Amino acid sequence: MGWLQRIFHIGPSAKKQALYFFNTLGKSRQLFELPEKASYVRMYNCGPTVYDKQHIGNLSAAVFADTIRRVLELNGFAVKQVINITDFGHLISDADEGEDKMTKGMKREKMTLTMENMREFGTKYMKLYLEDITSLNVAVEKIQFPRASDYVPAMIAMIQTLEEKGYAYKLKDGVYFDTKKFPSYGALGGISDEQLEGARVEANAEKRSSHDFVLWKSVISRSKLGWDSPWGKGFPGWHLECSAMIHSLLGSQIDIHTGGIEHIAIHHNNEIAQSEAATGKKPLSRFWMHREHIRMDNAKLAKSTGNTAYLSDVIERGIHPFALRYWFLTAHYRQPANFTWEALEASQKAYIRLYSLYRKLKNIPEETLRSRIRNKFSERVNDDLDTPGSIAVIWETLNSGNLPEGEIKSLLTLANSVLGLGLDHEDDLLKSITGSVVTVSEEALPDDVLKLFREREDARTKKDWPRSDALRAQIADKGYMIEDTPSGPKLRQKNK
Repeated sequence: MGWLQRIFHIGPSAKKQALYFFNTLGKSRQLFELPEKASYVRMYNCGPTVYDKQHIGNLSAAVFADTIRRVLELNGFAVKQVINITDFGHLISDADEGEDKMTKGMKREKMTLTMENMREFGTKYMKLYLEDITSLNVAVEKIQFPRASDYVPAMIAMIQTLEEKGYAYKLKDGVYFDTKKFPSYGALGGISDEQLEGARVEANAEKRSSHDFVLWKSVISRSKLGWDSPWGKGFPGWHLECSAMIHSLLGSQIDIHTGGIEHIAIHHNNEIAQSEAATGKKPLSRFWMHREHIRMDNAKLAKSTGNTAYLSDVIERGIHPFALRYWFLTAHYRQPANFTWEALEASQKAYIRLYSLYRKLKNIPEETLRSRIRNKFSERVNDDLDTPGSIAVIWETLNSGNLPEGEIKSLLTLANSVLGLGLDHEDDLLKSITGSVVTVSEEALPDDVLKLFREREDARTKKDWPRSDALRAQIADKGYMIEDTPSGPKLRQKNK
């Protein structure tokens, strides 16, 4: 018997909860069910462009997608999930102008602009992204992470199909999609012509319409970057990457497609147009789900403005990544959330209360959770992923004081599985935060540890984060933990 059956006590007479998601296509809350004869959910999530480390707003998208999958599994659906990795050709703007993010990143790190170096550069930041989302308890082992550069032949084939069907035309700087041939262009989100115009900058006056977007971008022949194609050397358009990978890995039609709200007007409408034009099948995705922005100081998180925070910043302050995940879940995905360190510290305190209670009940046998409580919890997560409501149900239930320990254990196990809270996890930072290590004064430290501790503080002062992290690891090898707090670093000794 699995965890779902054990906690929910599901049997032939159990009442099935309806699952609803807000669908951007149609702007309404809709019942989610699988099409007849479908055996699993096909879900595609727009992933990162790996030209730098990802800020917490980018990481929240992976937590959002991971939570959708967990809720689908709660409702008995099998899921095939894909998060793409863009490792070439994403321009600074979501339209067709600006500098390419990958080449900009390579220049930043003084790398020679070759295709081999671009691949290596992408590998570096893809690895860091996967490490970050793993730290946030995203179940990476259940997800496919295709790299765009591995699907260029599929992209070229899709452009050729669009040409054959009369949807594409060639200009001197590349191949473009003719949006006038696709009458429903802009239907996602109900985007008007005025909104579409406002979202773009006219980059090529020769285009038949300002809405037309690039399918293949030509490069000068002497460039060391790009692939050979029937249209000369160049790169597939950024929007085309997702369409080709969806078609290759999930088929011509999928069930759920996610992304940020900034993708609605251009990127996702472009995906729909080129995909449906190429395959002749509608819709590309039955459900479109879009996450609102994470804000900081009431402004959008953005690398370009420096208004951002990274997971490494969170950890440097002695805050566990699971507490950041908990904070993400305390806001509904369709509402903007304003990030502050004070709010994150408050979330850590709440999270640690749950974590400590779960650990206390570690050896307590689970009991069947009463239907009233399990129904309240499932109703909330099934109502368009109402994670703040589900967290409220947990705290209301715990604060009532009416449950025996076995049922409390079942409730926390349920929350842990559906929300991905990591309550069954154990690491040195969690031990430090929960007080299962002993604080040590500098005077009591061995000389070699004290020397490393002071060297790390010097590295932090100079913002030499790689050196700081390396020294933290050396200190940990000697049996000590560093907790970075607002009042300064604290050194703790691991319990023997």
